[in-house]
Amino acid sequence: MDSPQLEQFKQTLLAMQSELATLAETAQRAGRPVQLDQTSVGRLSRMEAIQAQQIAQDAQRRRHLLIDAIDGALRRIESGDFGYCFVCDEEIDARRLHADPTITRCIQCAGK
Repeated sequence: MDSPQLEQFKQTLLAMQSELATLAETAQRAGRPVQLDQTSVGRLSRMEAIQAQQIAQDAQRRRHLLIDAIDGALRRIESGDFGYCFVCDEEIDARRLHADPTITRCIQCAGK
């Protein structure tokens, strides 16, 4: 893979990383603990708030996994391993990388 392509992938990954960091900050406020005081909130409202909190926490976990994948892709760019399959060490198709630059397996190995 040539240098301009790698730089493009790096910029894409950095933009994804920045966007996820912003989302994580916003979501952290939404995932704060639910008050258990029944006098201030009805039972159904409290249950809805707890459910919304759980959804926010699940989304936060998924964001952290994606941030880890982005960090890994950036490290692979720096080390020269970006774009190569972890399993067979063959080059991953550029179209696949454009769809998801955090991909670590070629289409053949991903299907196994």
